[in-house]
Amino acid sequence: MLPPYEKVGKTEWYTGTANAIYQNLAYMESFNPEYVLILSGDHIYKMDYEVMLDYHKSHNADVSIAVMPVPEEEASRFGIIVADEKGRIKEFQEKPEHPKSNLASMGIYIFNWKSLREALIALSEQPNCDFGKHIIPYCFDQGQTLVAYEYNGYWKDVGTLGSYWEANMELIDIIPEFNLYEEFWKIYTTNDMIPPQYISAEAKITRSLIGDATEIYGEVTNSIIGSGVVVKKGAVVRDSIIMQNTVIGENAVLDRAIVAENVEIGEGTVIGIGEDVPNKVKPKVYSFGLAVIGENAVIPAGVRIGKNTAVTGETAPEDYPNGELASGETLDKAGVVG
Repeated sequence: MLPPYEKVGKTEWYTGTANAIYQNLAYMESFNPEYVLILSGDHIYKMDYEVMLDYHKSHNADVSIAVMPVPEEEASRFGIIVADEKGRIKEFQEKPEHPKSNLASMGIYIFNWKSLREALIALSEQPNCDFGKHIIPYCFDQGQTLVAYEYNGYWKDVGTLGSYWEANMELIDIIPEFNLYEEFWKIYTTNDMIPPQYISAEAKITRSLIGDATEIYGEVTNSIIGSGVVVKKGAVVRDSIIMQNTVIGENAVLDRAIVAENVEIGEGTVIGIGEDVPNKVKPKVYSFGLAVIGENAVIPAGVRIGKNTAVTGETAPEDYPNGELASGETLDKAGVVG
């Protein structure tokens, strides 16, 4: 694991996806690999990379890009690939207004090390150097062989709160497309040494995933509940994601909420009410009709929080005019939203 760091002599955090690789060039050169596999960290999918590598080798490619078909109306959100019948890439469009195909780059690349190294060094001074915007076009302009490897399984880009929420809700389908319990391709997670979950006699749980050490005394419907969460008596959680060690007070009601770790939600609080109006601070981030509560936040008893909202930090009753944070508003006591 090579986390972001500040270099001695020249202070610079990672400024782009390719810049992150460039700053670890010496580490990679110590291995002198033949091929380099580049992956995004905010995607959910299952893929056998060896099959993609075999494809890369069989096409004598310098760069292979994993692609998959997307609905035409969504194509402008992605890097778009135009390839011939043999898979050779003829054109690359980065989030085009008028896409020429519906084959979207998945942000999964295999490079010949020589080609990647050359591109990284050549573009080392490029601000915010990015694979999709800079490295791939550079390799294409150099006349290198770029091929598209088409993938047809489950893939989800969870780079937005809306897509993150959707991906979690898909996990609790009766037959989930992304199956955590598949017999021949299991997904393993860390298992902390914590107590088992406790479901009280008065609790009601419908179509949900419940983590270890969680205590449910209220009602949970169509939700993902992390470990160590407490849902107190009379509380109702619907269509929400509640992360670990959060406490939801008695008779609180949550609809379409994403609640981070170690949050305290007061008794009788109602979250996710009102009209679906755009957030005033970051409308593209806090959207999708969701209410978002940041880690370590404290929500006082009895307040009401609308849709497309964001709340951070330890809040008090006086932070809520007339006891309410209206839809589209932001309450940032931790100073992290702006």
